[in-house]
Amino acid sequence: EMSKKHNFSAGPCILPQEVFEKSAQAILDFNGMGLSLLEISHRSKDFVAVMDEARAIVKRLMNLGDDYEVLYLAGGASLQFLMVPFNLMKAENGKAAYLDTGTWASGAIKEAKKIGTVDVVGSSRAENYSFIPKDYKVGSEYDYFHCTSNNTIYGTQMKNFPDVDTLMVCDMSSDIFSRVIDFSKFDVIYAGAQKNMGPAGVTLVVVKKDILGKTGRDIPSYLDWSLHIAKESMFNTPPVFPVYASLLTLQHLENNGGIAEAEKRNEAKAKLLYDEIDSNPLFECFCVKEDRSLMNVSFKLTDESKKEEFDNAWKAAGISGLNGHRSLGGYRASLYNALPIESVQVLVDVMRSVK
Repeated sequence: EMSKKHNFSAGPCILPQEVFEKSAQAILDFNGMGLSLLEISHRSKDFVAVMDEARAIVKRLMNLGDDYEVLYLAGGASLQFLMVPFNLMKAENGKAAYLDTGTWASGAIKEAKKIGTVDVVGSSRAENYSFIPKDYKVGSEYDYFHCTSNNTIYGTQMKNFPDVDTLMVCDMSSDIFSRVIDFSKFDVIYAGAQKNMGPAGVTLVVVKKDILGKTGRDIPSYLDWSLHIAKESMFNTPPVFPVYASLLTLQHLENNGGIAEAEKRNEAKAKLLYDEIDSNPLFECFCVKEDRSLMNVSFKLTDESKKEEFDNAWKAAGISGLNGHRSLGGYRASLYNALPIESVQVLVDVMRSVK
């Protein structure tokens, strides 16, 4: 029996135990076919059924209708940084508005600038991304507005989304399916799956169909969402295993009360940890209180002389993945859907033990 690890990794991250067991079984024998999931054709009826259900369950969980399409693509959210402007920015005088709230938002801006004009309508870069900008307006002169819902490195999260007079695009990589949102407010949602959805290797794209094909642009085939939609997410061989594991993860979510229940559990976990940080003089948060993420808690010691004691203590307690991102330092506890509150309690107990 493995000793229990408390996995606070920022992604790839903890997934439900049941997902590991079922996906491991499918690698040995998928659907009683006598074949591994890893060796069957992606065109076989057994896998086509997986892809169809993996797409359908996203719309059920997000409460979206037939005006939206769901794609599972390769390349990570990083490829979507490019696919978004290719599919939405006008060929003539294309212009988009971006909110700069962290490393990944800034990566999206960099790619979009290669395709057209980018206005950064709000940024917290000068203050080391310690808050979410609030006072900005986005008018109809833009082809779309792009934001990042949760900033994994800095531990900030958009608590609400602006009303904009254009298309709304959001990178939800690190908090997708973690809280109740009106998903119909968005024209495009994309997310690398390796946080709340599944293992690394596949990216979710949810797109409103009627916004496509209006740029006057000749889009390279693989970068064209319309082509992927027409081919039902099978333009080329999809990442079969990550799609299947994502389906299992979303089924687990649906069978355990859906997003609403996940949000309640996530709020309880975050409250437990933030309350300890706020009441313990040895620790402090990295960002402002009102923008604190429910998914990624970035914090630091107020007394660096306690570092060795704290590090030894959390490692001894079976805690894994607590080191902060290399660009920020300190610590980061990621509280994704599958992390049990018991693991958070173990961390809090360790924090209380440092004197």
